[in-house]
This record gives sequence, structure tokens and C-alpha cells, in this order.
Amino acid sequence: MSLFITILASVLVFGAVIFIHELGHFTTAKLCGIKVNEFALGMGPTLFHLKKGETTYALRLLPIGGFVSMEGEDEASDDERSFTRAPVWKRIIVVVAGAVMNMVLGFLVLVILVSQQSAITSRTVSQFAENASTQASGLQIGDEILAVNGRRCFIADDVVYEFVRTQDGTADLTVLRDGKKVELPDVRFTTQEQEDGTTSLVIDFKVLPIEKTVFNVVKEAGLWTCSLSRMIFLSLIDLVTGRVAINNLSGPVGIVTVISEAASIGWQPILMILAMITVNLGIFNLIPFPALDGGKLFLLLIEAIRRKPLPEKYEIVINLVGFAALMCLMLFVTYNDIARLITG
Repeated sequence: MSLFITILASVLVFGAVIFIHELGHFTTAKLCGIKVNEFALGMGPTLFHLKKGETTYALRLLPIGGFVSMEGEDEASDDERSFTRAPVWKRIIVVVAGAVMNMVLGFLVLVILVSQQSAITSRTVSQFAENASTQASGLQIGDEILAVNGRRCFIADDVVYEFVRTQDGTADLTVLRDGKKVELPDVRFTTQEQEDGTTSLVIDFKVLPIEKTVFNVVKEAGLWTCSLSRMIFLSLIDLVTGRVAINNLSGPVGIVTVISEAASIGWQPILMILAMITVNLGIFNLIPFPALDGGKLFLLLIEAIRRKPLPEKYEIVINLVGFAALMCLMLFVTYNDIARLITG
């Protein structure tokens, strides 16, 4: 039964993320007058297909992706409604629409999650533990934490995330006190050593709850979406700069493992994973890397500036190299995921 639930939850999560992404491309292509030949969920052999008008709607065997096949997108076409004949601004809209829809889905899921909370957690200090280091170094009851180490904190989780990233036991805080911004440099925290040898800060204060109104729920969901987006962006920077090892990356196998653990707890953790994956896909897809939507966007922006596209032979080489690199990365993270499963 648990295996069935894991499979069902994984298919629903991946299916929702992929469907909403491709729906963004599909809908905007139709609205922009671009001919769509196929709208497919999944990859590999076709399990089911239905042709309606000029478009074939297909469900394919492997639930690991999807695509919208537009006329003239990957090969030359004389059709006046081909992708390449559309004005560059329309093509830009179509390319970014998938990522935008992922962000919208993430926001809507977070609205559901916030609405289920008994209260919304603020960033305003309500009380301190006995002999609190933070209180001794300047933090006061009623202070609203706006930033940690120069990074703005949208929600309470941002404060915790920045504390986790802090290694030396002190943090520079920006707080709102009596309506004014106050800088608190070198706020000291008690530290504790983790099993992996790293040091983490001990949070020695509590914060006030926020009244759960419709406005506050929507506002918190919007801020949470911004927070997730920035956290993913910072994680990518940490990966590139070596702060986080590439071995920590997870692919579909690792995600299914996490979904399995979440499914054993309840539906709310699954929704949280859905929100994180869909926002992650939206951000990741806009990276200006060949074979990603961001790579296509970059080439379209160059075309808009030059008033003409790059020579086709260059685009083909760029996309092939990018696709090969992505496949190598996928194989690497899948190998890591399987190795982690075997070794525990």
C-alpha cells in the first residue's frame, strides 16, 4: 500500500508540475497565433493520443517530462504561423510562460498551506530564553527582523535559513524598532556542533503570531513564494561557488524518495514538496543555459537587440552542447541518488 501511495503521489506531483509548465507554453502559443502540432505529457512511446483541430494531445509512457511541439520551432517551416515567423516579443512570451505558470502554481499551493496553519509566524520577537545571548547583544522584545547579514528576510523561515548559513556564531541584524530601522552588528548566538562537524546557531527567542485573515494568508503566500525563489537562487550560487558540493544535488530518484517520506506523514508535506519543486523548476528553467527556456530566452534577447537571429548552425551547436551537458548532469545526480539509497 505504501508503494502504491508513493507511486501515486510521485506521479501526481511530477504530473502537476510538468502539466502546468507545458500548459503555459501551449496557451500562450495559441493566444499568439502560433501553430501547435502536439501537446504531450511524458516522454517515450505514446500511450494515448487524441487529435483535435490542428493539435495532437498525447500521453506518453515515461512520466519524466513533457513538451509542446510548435511548428517551425526545431526545423525550418514555410508556414506563416510557425514559431520562427512570430514577432520576437511573442516568442519571448511563449518561452517564459512555462516558468511563470510554475511560479503561479507554487503561489496557489502555498496559499492552501498557509490557510491550513493555525497561525502565521511573524519575524517580531516576543520573548527570550533565560540568559539569551541575542538579548545581551542588543536584540529587544518587539524588534521585527528585516534582514540577516544584509539579506532581506521575507518570512520567518528566511530568518532561520540565514541563521543556518551563519557559521561563526554572530550575525548582523537589521530590525524595525519603534518604526525605525536599526542596525545590530555582531549579534551573538549560542552555537552547537552538528553530527557532520558543522556549527549551527541556537535561536534563543520566540516570535509573535500574525492574525490569519484572507489578506494576510495571500500576503504570506506571496512572500513565501519570493522566499523560495531566492532560496533556490542562493542555493545555485552556493553550488557554483563551491559552498555546497555538487554531490548534494538530487534528481527524480531522490525526489521520489523525499515524496515517499512525505506521503507517510500526510498531504501537507506533499503539497510543500510540490510548491518547492514547481518554483524550483520555474527558476531553474530561466537560467540562461542552452537547452533550457532561459537559454532560448537569451538567444531571443540577442535577436531582439541585433534585429536578426543568430545563424542557425550556431544555435544548433549551442543547443546540442547544452543538451549533452544537461544529460550528463542528470546521469550524475541519478547515480548519486541511487548510491545514497544503497548506502543509506
